[in-house]
Amino acid sequence: MLTIHHLRLSQSERIVWLAEELGLDYECKLYTRRADNRLAPDEYKALHPMGIAPVINDGDLTLGESGAIMDYLVAKYAPDTPLVPKLGHPDYTDHLFFYHWANATFMTNGMMALVAQFMGAKELPPFVADRMQKSWALIEKRLGEAEYFGGSQLTTADIMMGFQLTTSRAMSGMGIDAMPNLKAYLKRIGERPAYQRAMATCEPGMPPKLD
Repeated sequence: MLTIHHLRLSQSERIVWLAEELGLDYECKLYTRRADNRLAPDEYKALHPMGIAPVINDGDLTLGESGAIMDYLVAKYAPDTPLVPKLGHPDYTDHLFFYHWANATFMTNGMMALVAQFMGAKELPPFVADRMQKSWALIEKRLGEAEYFGGSQLTTADIMMGFQLTTSRAMSGMGIDAMPNLKAYLKRIGERPAYQRAMATCEPGMPPKLD
């Protein structure tokens, strides 16, 4: 039995969304952040040596890390899914770039900004501010060129990108009124039944941040 351990308000929502898009049979266990420091509770930290989300169990397997989990689920349960364009497909390299850029660059820079704010910085370090500005500009430009980050159809690149564009942004309060391409994209995402089911499972009672 596949079990997805979802820490509320965290990137583990990606795994639930993927499972819904693939039509997998799974159980989602919800964990609430601690009230004192907003971090994962001890029972979540005990699931994996890193103590962070996401984590899955699949039979005797325990696996962490968004990309690793997504690659594993696709390889085991849906190797021919159109959510992952194959080499030779016109969308292959765009999908590949945004799938890895989402965590390696975009989310990393967002975390650096969060740490700077936590440490009391009145403004972001220049290199962080520059990277964040470039990141959001790249997002808006890309979504003016294609319907999805991976190209002509939804891919796991979109699922990887989604958390930073929605739930994370809801926590930061960032608006996107100056980003019409992103707003139109999030409207398309919000209309997907699999996304609706995933977010109802992950964050019951909390409407997704799609504007």
